[in-house]
Amino acid sequence: MHLDSDVAAAAARRMIEEGAAIVDIGGESTRPGSDGVSTDEELRRVVPVLERLNRDVPISIDTAKAEVARCAIELGAQMVNDVTALRADPELAGVVADTGVYLCLMHMQGEPRTMQVDPRYDDVASEVAAFLEERMACAVAQGIAEEAICLDPGIGFGKTVEHNLELIRRLDVLLALGRPIVIGISRKSTLARLGASDLVSASVGAAVAAYERGATIIRAHDVAAHVDALNVAKAFA
Repeated sequence: MHLDSDVAAAAARRMIEEGAAIVDIGGESTRPGSDGVSTDEELRRVVPVLERLNRDVPISIDTAKAEVARCAIELGAQMVNDVTALRADPELAGVVADTGVYLCLMHMQGEPRTMQVDPRYDDVASEVAAFLEERMACAVAQGIAEEAICLDPGIGFGKTVEHNLELIRRLDVLLALGRPIVIGISRKSTLARLGASDLVSASVGAAVAAYERGATIIRAHDVAAHVDALNVAKAFA
């Protein structure tokens, strides 16, 4: 997390130099137990960063708010990453449809403040796939092109360690939806609970496992390490 806009912009540029395809920028924490922030506060946090990047860096805006998304797109964002999958703000789908940007729909059981309080599923892979299929249909019905949508099962968002492992093991269930699958497991507590003492190495290992099972997009903090590992994994494919 970079709270200083100059530091954040420099970090974004460094990520691109290290091989990132797009940088995800957000002004509202979605960690377990986190509370939301107002639209004004979210804009205060992200707008200076976007202005400093001056459209030089491919950007995804991590927001569930239509006003924030609209402003970010005007400043060059090419994707909206909505952890609520268009459930929080009824106007967000229209912003995405009108501007033609890409959209990432994520699964989350509950909300950030409560999502890790005893999450339960009968069949986590099937239930997450059904949710994402329904949210994608909702997006398409509101004018968003299916070809512009990618899907994120929401590793760590209302899931236990075993749920997270099961989702990656059974990624084929999500791939059957026909859209690119995003996996974000970088530095998440699941890795520490599996016994990892070095979260960078553990994150890379998890990313390679997800890639080998068909994940198209890997969200990562440590870009260079992930790019090297994924390039090598690709050479063996």
